[in-house]
Amino acid sequence: MPAMEFQTSADEEVGRSHSNGKRGGWITFPFIAGTLMGLLLAGNGFMTNLIVYLIEEFNVKSIDATQITNILNGSVCILPIIAAILADSFLGNFSVVAISSFFSLLGVVLLTLTASINSLRPHCETGSSFCQAPSRVQFAVLYAAIALATIGQGAMRFTLATLGANQFDKPQHQGVYFNWFFCIFFASGIISSTIIVYVEDSISWGLGFGICAASNFVGLVIFLMGNRFYKHDKPQGSPYTSLARVIVAAIQKRNIPLSSVSEDYYHEKDERSQTMGATPPRSLRFLNRAALKTDEDIKSDGSIVKSWRLCTVEEVENLKALLRIFPLWSSTLFLSTPLAILLSMTVLQALAMDRRLGSNFKIPAGSTVVVALISNCIFLSIFDKFFLPTWKKLARRSLTPLQRIGVGHVLNVLSLAIAALVESRRLKIANAKHIQAQPGAIVPMPVLWLFPQFVVSGLADVFYFPGQVTLYYQEFPVSLRSTATAMISLILAIAYYVSTALVDLIRNVTGWLPNNINEGRLDKVYWTLCMIGSLNFGYYLVCSWLYRYRNIEEEMARPVNEDNEETKQEG
Repeated sequence: MPAMEFQTSADEEVGRSHSNGKRGGWITFPFIAGTLMGLLLAGNGFMTNLIVYLIEEFNVKSIDATQITNILNGSVCILPIIAAILADSFLGNFSVVAISSFFSLLGVVLLTLTASINSLRPHCETGSSFCQAPSRVQFAVLYAAIALATIGQGAMRFTLATLGANQFDKPQHQGVYFNWFFCIFFASGIISSTIIVYVEDSISWGLGFGICAASNFVGLVIFLMGNRFYKHDKPQGSPYTSLARVIVAAIQKRNIPLSSVSEDYYHEKDERSQTMGATPPRSLRFLNRAALKTDEDIKSDGSIVKSWRLCTVEEVENLKALLRIFPLWSSTLFLSTPLAILLSMTVLQALAMDRRLGSNFKIPAGSTVVVALISNCIFLSIFDKFFLPTWKKLARRSLTPLQRIGVGHVLNVLSLAIAALVESRRLKIANAKHIQAQPGAIVPMPVLWLFPQFVVSGLADVFYFPGQVTLYYQEFPVSLRSTATAMISLILAIAYYVSTALVDLIRNVTGWLPNNINEGRLDKVYWTLCMIGSLNFGYYLVCSWLYRYRNIEEEMARPVNEDNEETKQEG
């Protein structure tokens, strides 16, 4: 079928419906950065050390604590999809971020009370190992606090990312923004995983959670202060309705033969029609019937009957874009699942290793993940300043999002292999010292051995996460921009839930994960995940080879000298 003209749709109107054309740009970045830092310090401050808090203060068994944390992490990651639907369809990004930040503040304040008021925690007798089980009221208050904070943190994160990206019109500026967004994202994790976790472990849980509450409050205030500088995109109603209409219309017209004449389809002239992107797979041509005009769709005066029997060409193409990207999206599920298991199990490994650093300092178990975050920040700055310019000079074109994601796959498998080797060594030392059967025994192996796997994992995130967000943000319809940035969060949510089910399966079938990990075979778990990751990388290669960019192929393929000429003209 020849190239069709595309009507001027609501997608374009979304981009034009700013309340003030002079708003937006880099002047908004300090407010968004301050908001992100404050809110993430609060969220990471309690989430990073939650496993230890549940074990030490609420007497929850270690594996059960990791399972609870995985479920909460999954909830934090699935909520952005719900928030994106609300932002795109009804409330807008600003309202969703403001409301969710307030929910997060309420939750963290309530969590601070559980750590500060003795009656809200189970009692342990002094000098005895006996501790009471938490009462229903204590569990209710704890879960209410975590639920409120989780709702707020989950709804805020990627909605704020979309609000920030919407302040820029050029893809180059959006790409730089996403790099800085994730740099701040990881930097907040470093601060919370070191300073705040240290306060919680060494001084007071109440003080640590109180710092989180104060940080959340400051972040909310900064966000509201920047309101007069933000571009506010007005929601145009649910974009998901048009996607459903395409499916319904295509089914109703399933017996009508497709036409190769452009005039037979419902469209209006649009100057963007020649740059909309790649030809869709032949298997999706069935959906073209949704835009095929019939006698039933035309009134006697020649106007179009607006119904669920007829959609515009662009509405059809928008649904095709989502379906075409789905295989790529699915290939990242098994990339994130091993990462979720690695992060939770590493805390248990750290609890069973020598965490002394010098004679007076002991590294908190929840702070070991900070190595990955430091790796993220260092490699992100190197990536933006050195790696990308070098790549463009050598390859004469920009690094594509799919290439960036592919490198992340390889590095993720490598980090799992390193983790398996380190755990094998830890178990050998435990067996040699005959302490594997002793509950709570510390293996005389420095916790620093866990750092290499975190360094490689952090480097993998530098390639993977910004590449994913850039791909979805540029390839999704404009009306689904909030959904686009939340897709990576949905991947993480499913990964955490799958990791929880996978850990339960391994516990029930293999016996590799007893409550005392010194008696288990965590190394075999890591090797299994490494094998799954390798197979998944092969699946990703097939999906990426078959995929054709819709909106950014020409932008990525531009020679370096053209980019330089444009930069000079802008200067």
